[in-house]
Amino acid sequence: MLTDGQDYNQVSIDEELLHDLEQLVRLAIAEDLERSFDLTTAAVVPAELPSSAHIVARKAGRAAGIALIEPICRTIGCPITVDTCVSDGNAIKAGQRLATISGNARDLLTCERTILNFVCRLCGIATLTTQFVDLVQGTAACLYDTRKTTPGWRRLEKYAVRCGGGKNHRFGLFEAILIKDNHLACHHAKTGKSLSPAEAVKLGREFLQSAPEHANRILEIEVDTLEQLESALKSAPDIVLLDNMSNEQLRQAVEMRNSAQPGVRLEASGGVRLETIAGIAATGVDRISVGALTHSAINLDLGLDWEIGLAGQSPASR
Repeated sequence: MLTDGQDYNQVSIDEELLHDLEQLVRLAIAEDLERSFDLTTAAVVPAELPSSAHIVARKAGRAAGIALIEPICRTIGCPITVDTCVSDGNAIKAGQRLATISGNARDLLTCERTILNFVCRLCGIATLTTQFVDLVQGTAACLYDTRKTTPGWRRLEKYAVRCGGGKNHRFGLFEAILIKDNHLACHHAKTGKSLSPAEAVKLGREFLQSAPEHANRILEIEVDTLEQLESALKSAPDIVLLDNMSNEQLRQAVEMRNSAQPGVRLEASGGVRLETIAGIAATGVDRISVGALTHSAINLDLGLDWEIGLAGQSPASR
């Protein structure tokens, strides 16, 4: 069972995240320029025109990705100065300035959409996460994300969840054992034996013990009935995922756990929405995982307020 403080790894800004960001930025700028250049800017905008653009929130939300603006600009290769006004994880108000980018107007015009696409997406995830987190305040439940992320964006999106106050579930298949129905069905198809949840957990434990480098990995099993939960608890997994159970079933599950294996964590999952999460949290479960944090978040509306030429001259907005 999990020791105090033990959990899945939590994503932060590190070398791996910055590597992923670099690959995504290179792809994004290739989509815009395709080994060419910004035709409109080259045709219309005079060279050597100093400008600044303020990234401003059009709606209230939660900041995420502000700390990544500078590495985005660096990867693009434009000499742009970035001055941040808020930190990732801060609440932001409509009309609030988040950062200012300064440099040659041609560079800013070439980079602006790429920068906004990243920051709007990450702020949108952080904002939605905060809405969910606020609804479980005062309960024992913690909010977790899932692997339902945009391909290639997983580290960035999980980082945004953390900026919104949520926690990261397993990053990938390599990080933990999470036994689901399909795994048991495959085992039965090959061996002809139907594993009970208790037997499946035991099999997972034996596998981890046979591989010392994975001995401390978390072992979780998914169940969708109270009978399956009763069986799983006999082998004391670290976490039992309660899939698509009603609130009444969740309350009964908590009572069963408290009586049989108090150290096992219970995780509710399956179609959790803003309208339902408070009731789920009130059942006494320890964790609630929500795929919507990353697969259904709407980009936060951010815009650029321009200062063209010397600071304070010719303001424009877009």
